Amino acid sequence: MRDKLEQDIFITKDITPMLIAEDKPPFDDEGYIYELKLDGVRCFAFLDENETFLQNKRGKRVSGIYPELSDINKQVKSRCILDGEISVLNNGKPDFFEMQRRSLMTNPFKIELASKKLPVCFTAFDIVYLRDKPITELPLMERKQILSDVVKEGNLLSVSRYIEKTGVAFFNLTKEQGLEGIVAKRKDSRYYFGKRTHDWIKMKALLDDDFVICGYYRKADNVTSIILGQYNGKALCYQSHVVLGVSSDDFKKIQSANKVDKEKYYGGFPDYENAVWIEPELVCTVKFMERTPGGGLRQPVFKGIRFDKAPDECIVHNQK
Repeated sequence: MRDKLEQDIFITKDITPMLIAEDKPPFDDEGYIYELKLDGVRCFAFLDENETFLQNKRGKRVSGIYPELSDINKQVKSRCILDGEISVLNNGKPDFFEMQRRSLMTNPFKIELASKKLPVCFTAFDIVYLRDKPITELPLMERKQILSDVVKEGNLLSVSRYIEKTGVAFFNLTKEQGLEGIVAKRKDSRYYFGKRTHDWIKMKALLDDDFVICGYYRKADNVTSIILGQYNGKALCYQSHVVLGVSSDDFKKIQSANKVDKEKYYGGFPDYENAVWIEPELVCTVKFMERTPGGGLRQPVFKGIRFDKAPDECIVHNQK
């Protein structure tokens, strides 16, 4: 028999979260619950009487970036693993830009200052392990009840609220408030580590997507345009470019990336004059009004670089 410690995911921490497989227009269904989609960083919280251990969805420990969350283990009644989102609330709404700024910090002094000025919070929407074993085979509504029983809520740790049946009205309310959107989840759904599931459905009020940063080029008046791509299978395909919203800090990271020959990765991309092509390693989020008939982005705005998502997770949608 394998050693119990080798099987205990609380010890090994060798898990990745379940992901959403599709977007749909809002709908009403008694078989689903509806939750607010938070504009933050997905994270597992491993909590016991001794420690809070935070791990992002790529398996990297991030506890040191969010010291204000170091004691949330004291807000649970039993040893557990929570799945949730770390976010920054600014004027009552999730602040993506501040969250991205925090997630990229490495200087302990600056991290400490930021944690006191505008602390992050952890919102748990699922529980996947309790006491000494996974509980992923339980249906969602049973896990939700366990989650509510285990967590003692406070300013830094809370449980995601949900509504039943009325997904359309909830979606419209988030749209009116300028929020990200909602997620619908089947009440009887199980939890599958590392799988994309059609049991969870995303409904976005604001359009955005994640892209691979492929390079950049200078336009008139010294304006810099970032070249974007996404994967279609194993092929990296040109998607669009974006000018607005690129901060000086993000552009420094783009400039410092390894340069490559265009034909090595980007043979099918447009031939921008004086373009600088980089290895497809950086991922960014871009907000936009809509996709054009030709597949471009209308009024795109660069939201920031993100390090919690791999380049090959940026995929072309709605391919014919």
